Amino acid sequence: MSAQDSHVKQSPAYEMALVRVEDVVKHFPIGTGLFGGQAVRAVDGVSFEVRSGETLGLVGESGCGKSTLGRVIAQLQPATAGHVFFRDTDLVRLHGEKLRRMRQQMQMIFQDPYASLNPRMTVGDIIGEPLQNFGIARGKERERRINEVMRTCGLNPNFIRRYPHEFSGGQRQRIGIARALVLNPTFIVADEPISALDVSIQAQIVNLLEDLQDRFKLTYLFIAHDLSVVRHLSDRVAVMYLGKIVEIADSKEIYLNPLHPYTKALLSSIPIPDPDLEAQREPILLKGEIPSPVNPPTGCRFHTRCPIAQFPKCSEEEPPLEEKAAGHRAACHFAGQL
Repeated sequence: MSAQDSHVKQSPAYEMALVRVEDVVKHFPIGTGLFGGQAVRAVDGVSFEVRSGETLGLVGESGCGKSTLGRVIAQLQPATAGHVFFRDTDLVRLHGEKLRRMRQQMQMIFQDPYASLNPRMTVGDIIGEPLQNFGIARGKERERRINEVMRTCGLNPNFIRRYPHEFSGGQRQRIGIARALVLNPTFIVADEPISALDVSIQAQIVNLLEDLQDRFKLTYLFIAHDLSVVRHLSDRVAVMYLGKIVEIADSKEIYLNPLHPYTKALLSSIPIPDPDLEAQREPILLKGEIPSPVNPPTGCRFHTRCPIAQFPKCSEEEPPLEEKAAGHRAACHFAGQL
């Protein structure tokens, strides 16, 4: 077992799905006139669950729709169709004050720590704004909670009156995490929270997220394109391609026994620290470009780049996301045959 494998968390026996995503669709209409009626099919019929207390990693190439899916789950963008259940409450059907109150239990950490913080607000005001919005704490109690969450996230409370530009990228991301944590949420969507940071800082933020999860019993949807990070952090991993989930399984299982050819290609791109092993291995090179989400391929969306595609079955029949082994689902007619 490699050092990296030893970091994989062992999945506990979860009893309840905290979040259930059912047939979620998110389309963005584009163009007028000649291009009228077309849409970017960013998310196109996605179903999965996030179990209470776990970290579900969501991975895929840039443009596959994973960040859009995260925003729909957090209800920062409305779904075109489908349902998002949080503790059996359908968020898609909630509006106004009921939805606002539900958001208190669900927060989001954004990818860009430079763009997600208001440059005209002090750190204290940024972190304390959710408390004010929900009328939870005012005056000295508000300041006490801000100081407490800053310490928890590795920030010096003496910097409470400083502005975002006075902090490094890693410190800014800690501010964003503190803002998400101050309401004591149950569920956090982390949208590529380390991709904009220096490599030397990334491990610190990952360790912080793990510590916070253990301390506050948090549930994460961790969105990333770096599979090595997802391997370290996640209990289960879902792989997304062109608006669809193509494979989902326990983290250890998906790395040791990937069934979908797209997952195998992604895993083959992860560098191996051992130079001898790295020299012996042959990465799987995918042909062609990612198809347009405006006009995705018929049948299996991956068939235009798949090394094991068989015609006409793969080009005409869309494979369902179905269980191929215990707890291991894949959307492929010929799963595991690469």
